Amino acid sequence: MLRCPRCGGAGLEARADGLACGGCGQTYAVEDGLPLLFWPNDWREGQSDVTETVKAFYEETPFPNYDDFDSVGSLAEKARQGIFARLLDEQVPPRARVLEVGCGTGQLSNFLSITNRTIFGADLCLNSLRLGRDFARRHSLDRVQFLQMNLFRPAFVEKSFDLVVSNGVLHHTSDPFLAYKTIAQLVKPGGFLLVGLYHRYGRLITDARRLWFRLSGDRLLSLDPNLRDARKSSAKKRAWLADQYKHPHESKHTIGQTLDWIEKIGFRFVTSIPRSKPFAPFAPGDSLFEPEEPGNAIERLMVETGAILRGSREGGFFIVIAQRP
Repeated sequence: MLRCPRCGGAGLEARADGLACGGCGQTYAVEDGLPLLFWPNDWREGQSDVTETVKAFYEETPFPNYDDFDSVGSLAEKARQGIFARLLDEQVPPRARVLEVGCGTGQLSNFLSITNRTIFGADLCLNSLRLGRDFARRHSLDRVQFLQMNLFRPAFVEKSFDLVVSNGVLHHTSDPFLAYKTIAQLVKPGGFLLVGLYHRYGRLITDARRLWFRLSGDRLLSLDPNLRDARKSSAKKRAWLADQYKHPHESKHTIGQTLDWIEKIGFRFVTSIPRSKPFAPFAPGDSLFEPEEPGNAIERLMVETGAILRGSREGGFFIVIAQRP
């Protein structure tokens, strides 16, 4: 399944010192079970590239942490409290091959691996990957593998996965559409691509809080409901504050924009959370992978305007699922 992220050659050979490409000869270290397959972007001169800036940010502040999880049971219980993770666990079948691009500390990857699926978690930050790997090792989650990778230079052969998930990642890149197009190449025919992005309107309240925190020297942090939640540990609050309000780069998007992306790469729209039609909330028994017609421009405007209020707690987030024909 692996390919060389430098030259794109399929197949990497295992050697005593790591992995090697039989085509270009490039070697990649394996650090305590973590293949280091990150290769930098080779973009034209002058093109913006925030990869190293974002990488440095998350190396210093891995997100999220594992403070509240002392067992597989506690991880599963917490994950199933959210409709997104619960529906994924219920609807992604056993034996499916899943890649999480930008897995961070790997909580979703570890959770999905509890059932009999093959999960790969890829991220550019080693500190985050170590947290995910260490949790998997402590709890004998042997169907998940973590590796370091640049999503613009994938380390996997095209059309390898039944499901590719990238939740909260592409808006931290220099070119979200190129990122979307690149990871879509890893989806099998008939497989699915699930992407979560910051919403253009849903982030307005967060943007206002960010401005206030910056101007006031982080006073009145209780304006954010997650930061005033007494049930959350101080470490989790620090991680949330950094990720939501101190991040060096983010972009914002709409459901309509992602529909254009889907059309350009030749995929088909399946569904979105929230749905692209008003007055149709996701219910616990709804399908993530059953195709539906997207809302028209007026219907989407109603839904997307409503994101201003929904974004107050969740950071202004939406998910779009597409399928490769």
